[in-house]
Amino acid sequence: HRKHPFNSEHPGAPAWPMIDRRRAERTGPIRFRTTFRNVILDVLRSRNWRETESETDWDVAWIDTGWIREFFDGVHLEDHQLINHFRNHYELTRKDLLIKNLKRTQRTLVREDRMAEAARYDFFPQTYVLPADYGLFVEEFKQHPGAFWIMKPIGKAQGKGIFLFNKLSQISDWKKDSRWKPNLDGQQPQAPQAETYVVQKYLENPLLIGGKKFDLRIYALVTSYSPLTVYLYRSGFARFSSSRYQITKSTLGDNFVHLTNAAIQKAAPGYEKEVGCKWPLRNLKLHLISQFGAAAIDELFFSIQQIVTYSLLAVQKVIINDKHCFELYGYDIMIDDNLKPWLIEVNASPSITADSQADYDLKYGVLDDVYTILDPEGLLDDELYEQVGGFDLIYHNGPVSRLDRQNQQYTSMLGCFDDRARNLKKLFKQHSKARANTS
Repeated sequence: HRKHPFNSEHPGAPAWPMIDRRRAERTGPIRFRTTFRNVILDVLRSRNWRETESETDWDVAWIDTGWIREFFDGVHLEDHQLINHFRNHYELTRKDLLIKNLKRTQRTLVREDRMAEAARYDFFPQTYVLPADYGLFVEEFKQHPGAFWIMKPIGKAQGKGIFLFNKLSQISDWKKDSRWKPNLDGQQPQAPQAETYVVQKYLENPLLIGGKKFDLRIYALVTSYSPLTVYLYRSGFARFSSSRYQITKSTLGDNFVHLTNAAIQKAAPGYEKEVGCKWPLRNLKLHLISQFGAAAIDELFFSIQQIVTYSLLAVQKVIINDKHCFELYGYDIMIDDNLKPWLIEVNASPSITADSQADYDLKYGVLDDVYTILDPEGLLDDELYEQVGGFDLIYHNGPVSRLDRQNQQYTSMLGCFDDRARNLKKLFKQHSKARANTS
């Protein structure tokens, strides 16, 4: 595997001291714990850190959300220890709770007569939680005869359990499978036996490229919720369906048309592993600029950045902030044919397994830059930078704005050229010179 660019074993790379400056009583490499055997393991090893199997004696841990749920409350962490999830991360990443928090924020802003701010929360589809909201959903369903809706189980990923429908009779199998039965008065279910789903108005007019549907995977890093501190990664990718898009009764059950999840599309007839179903975000942005012009696409990508910010603000007060915790979120965004972005979901455990060399390079860069920002070695002296590797700081107790002086428009670096290698070398030179001056 590759060597870290700040690692002395990397040809021509500067030699950063491999000591933990946050723990002056101990020298030696950082100790890490992870059960994953994919890109994250390569990243942690490439930084000259040492793996440990200890449940508690480590400096950094990259673990799954199940560990957080089962063990976190019973573990005492030392000041220096870092772990990759917040305690109640699910407030943002569970489909039903995400919608609950977005709607609550919108209602609060309206109640406080902050109408302009409330109007910004228009980026999620009309959504109901079933079976709890079944009565409300049926009333809304009847108002839109012939419209298409999509059902998603709240606790599954990779497209599992998702299906489309345009008749109430088409969800009868879901009700049978979950033993769902309403009370005699037709209101709330007798017992919480049903698997909880969210049902959403299906986005019937997605922007298409080559006649195919796609969505975007965007990476956001939160290092603190108090103050809220958010970084957005410049690179990402678009995921395409393998079949041409059409919304008809005959294609209703065809996941290769309607779902863009890579796990689904890999099973599509004619899928070519060498080609895959992903396209780099920068390539997509350049293509869209050629179609719609730079100004319109700059506005689109800034709107996507705003979705990240507003969604995090919606959960800021309910997430339990902890100095030991950080979170790398995977945002799934869809764009309609009016160039309006829509938030589909937020993932607490975005895939860090690569399916191609380009995918590996992207995920390696994301994860490596996460730990450069977290800086467990203390190499950056707790300074806050607007850019670290491929990440740009977009919010720190308030928005961090980039103003295009020529056009006087706010812009986002999302989808722009990722000059992470040059930026990391610049950071190294800056801090090497500072240390030389103080030694």
